[in-house]
Amino acid sequence: MNSPSSANPPVASAHYVATALTWRDAVWLAAIVVIGINLRPLLTSISPLMTTIRAATGLSFYGASLLTSLPVVAMGIGAFGAGALTRTIGETRGVALGLLAIALACAARLSASSGAALLATAVLAGIGVAAIQALLPAVMKQRFHARVPLAMGVFSASIMGGGGLGASLSPWISRVAQSWHAGLAAWAVPACLALVCWWTLNRQSSSNRAATQNTSANAADISLWRTRRAWTLGLYFGIVNGGYTSLVAWLPAFYQQRGMSVAASGSLLAAMTVFQAVSALLLPLAAASFRDRRPWLVLGLLAQLFGLLGLIVWPDAVPLLWVGVAGAGLGGVFSLSLVTAMDHSADHRVAGKLVAFTQGVGFIVAAVAPVVAGIVRGWSGGFGAAWITLAVCVVAMMAVSLLLSPRSYGTWR
Repeated sequence: MNSPSSANPPVASAHYVATALTWRDAVWLAAIVVIGINLRPLLTSISPLMTTIRAATGLSFYGASLLTSLPVVAMGIGAFGAGALTRTIGETRGVALGLLAIALACAARLSASSGAALLATAVLAGIGVAAIQALLPAVMKQRFHARVPLAMGVFSASIMGGGGLGASLSPWISRVAQSWHAGLAAWAVPACLALVCWWTLNRQSSSNRAATQNTSANAADISLWRTRRAWTLGLYFGIVNGGYTSLVAWLPAFYQQRGMSVAASGSLLAAMTVFQAVSALLLPLAAASFRDRRPWLVLGLLAQLFGLLGLIVWPDAVPLLWVGVAGAGLGGVFSLSLVTAMDHSADHRVAGKLVAFTQGVGFIVAAVAPVVAGIVRGWSGGFGAAWITLAVCVVAMMAVSLLLSPRSYGTWR
């Protein structure tokens, strides 16, 4: 395998490096950031408050894990409906509906007093996130054709950054308002703000739906269900992100079990997402000039492995180091694996369909990880076995990374 410095020569698109961003590009990127911030607080706001929520609702460890895994399942299943949304209402309205679903789900948590009610809001929010994550990459591929790594890096970094805000601000809001409901429901406000920003940016794009309907026929002809590469990308994305969903769900509980306070464990999760956000932006940019993304994917996976080994062997020594390095690997591979999926076609409609399928399979797979970790925790009283399983999966994905050769992009269908 080539090293990053000796990999394939830079992609023919020197345009990527030479062309400066216009003010309109900057506005679009800002809108992408505002949207991306809303896609993870529904997950990360739960984790630091998990002990309080379980005490108030009577949820078991398994039921509590569903608050994280159900939205991820909804993200996966919902992604398969991206094509239907594109054909019927277009990307613009589809993203708007996704933001509306997130806002309604978060607002409903202000009065949700039972575990069942919380699980219902988790599903609704997950469907909203699915619509956005499935539809927005196609928009970015079309809008930033020569700068896909930049656009996807910004989007992924904002997603991770939003996760950090959810982990750090929700406990603070709950403490100030003296209500865990308020800590969860507060995220309806930024969702509404993002909805207004998105609709304002696209208010003159009335031809979006018609243009999408008239040009999506070729993409609709591709059947990904029988395509080996599509399944490979989906399983790869899912197994890699199983580490993210598991850590988001159980990292605070892991350190609370070791004597750390709720606020401190939430801050640790927030710190992890800061490293994720930085790496989600920088790793795709570092790989942008190289057609072969594999060395950079392996680099991100190595970082994940190092962090997990730290949690297994020496968790109390320097927890910020283990969490930070693992977070950097998770964020970088999340972003770059989606860039790699989009590399498979120059047609933004085909690339968008492949990315939606990748996320559909991937998020369903990733949703299993925190449930398994929760069950293992309930049986064994600790998370060591769960971290070991994740480390083994990371090693396996290093081997799978070798299959994603650029030479196969032209024949993947």
